[in-house]
Amino acid sequence: MENLLVAENIYKRFGNFTALNNVSIEVPRGSIFGLLGPNGAGKTTLLRIINQITMPDEGVIYLDGQPLQPDDIAHIGYLPEERGLYKSMKVGEQALYLARLKGLSKGEAKERLQYWFEKLDIMDWWDKKIQELSKGMAQKVQFVITVLHNPKLLIFDEPFSGFDPVNAGIIKNEILKLKEEGATILFSTHRMESVEELCDYMALLHKSNKILDGKVSEIKREYKSNTYEVGLEAASDEVLLAELRDKFEIGPASFKSINDDLKVSIKLQEHENPNDLLQYLLTKAKINHFVEVIPSVNDIFIKTVTQNA
Repeated sequence: MENLLVAENIYKRFGNFTALNNVSIEVPRGSIFGLLGPNGAGKTTLLRIINQITMPDEGVIYLDGQPLQPDDIAHIGYLPEERGLYKSMKVGEQALYLARLKGLSKGEAKERLQYWFEKLDIMDWWDKKIQELSKGMAQKVQFVITVLHNPKLLIFDEPFSGFDPVNAGIIKNEILKLKEEGATILFSTHRMESVEELCDYMALLHKSNKILDGKVSEIKREYKSNTYEVGLEAASDEVLLAELRDKFEIGPASFKSINDDLKVSIKLQEHENPNDLLQYLLTKAKINHFVEVIPSVNDIFIKTVTQNA
């Protein structure tokens, strides 16, 4: 897949502190790319470099195959973690002003703002001052301002911060719709469930270094352990458990079930087939649950960061 954004061998230092150490990422066009990492890993620094708020000490950023230029900012929508709305200005007045800064005519800006304000049910806020809004309400306004000019690259830094679950779900759905309409989206988040739900690709930064990146599905495939959780009903749990321990590597399982099951996890060797396991279990018990254990992004995050600590 063609890349819209490429960061190549980026270094950034602040005095004796290295914020980014030879970091490279490739963001395919039309994808959602998650930038993950603990606090202080370098995520926001990289986003600020892409937005030309600060410059790298070494390395190059490419947008659409060309080195990033100052006027490329018109093709980027950026929602920073530190929100930047003027508290004493009215919502509509400020949104219109910022839309004009993005190159929209007054008429076009009003039309697009009306569309988004009605879509997110915030039209009643038009004449309110920003200081009258909650953090989540102000976040909605800034989200609209970020996407208003239909940029080819959208960058969200902690886009769900300040939202309750309902409004976080609304913004999540809008992000997915923007992707369907052709936008390329790069976002930084601490919410691992957001990566599970949204991201096609991800990169993990830790202590200024990139320690993992790739397609989310391929990373999960790489980290899976050929383990299956099973729920079984047998004449004797003790007898069946003893047989399973003789034949397989057995561990506990904690899935929820409405049955009074014997719950175990069974790890297969590379040469062993889950179909053979299923057939074997059918001869021993009634099977109420049989699911492969797929590592979550949170599991991968914790394991990778711990290994690189």
